Amino acid sequence: MHTSGYANRLTSFSSSAGNGTQKTSGRVSTGLISEVVYREDQPMMTQMLLLPLLQQLGQQSRWQLWLTPQQKLSREWVQSAGLPLTKMMQTSQIAPCHTVDSMIRALRTGNYSVVIGWLSEELTEEEHHRLAEAAEEGEAIGFIMRPIRLDPLARGHLSGLKIHSNLYH
Repeated sequence: MHTSGYANRLTSFSSSAGNGTQKTSGRVSTGLISEVVYREDQPMMTQMLLLPLLQQLGQQSRWQLWLTPQQKLSREWVQSAGLPLTKMMQTSQIAPCHTVDSMIRALRTGNYSVVIGWLSEELTEEEHHRLAEAAEEGEAIGFIMRPIRLDPLARGHLSGLKIHSNLYH
């Protein structure tokens, strides 16, 4: 499913029995996993792409879960972005090795319309498959946010995962 190292991976999953986009119950598949690869020096591009979808999902009765590595979401940014404060949950300081498993558990519950997790490394095929199954089961959307690794010789040392500061406090 990889088209290139920097391409977004967007996949809708349905029954593998050849039903196209139908689940065995006859309903349209709504589970989705997408990997958003972004440049840390251009955070507005990512916001422009994701905010309309997050705003629309905020109209659902379900929650939005943000699994952020170290930062806490800025209340001011959430409000100015038009996202529902009353339907957002965040877990910060989650170890990167636990992010995928946490996303899988959250997606499976069906309590969240979207689960967003930050990872510094690409998903394995097995991890992607597990996430896709969980999203399908919970009829939810999962976004993997992953920064592009820039050439460290061209820009100096990059020390891990960073998320643009105007989103967090």
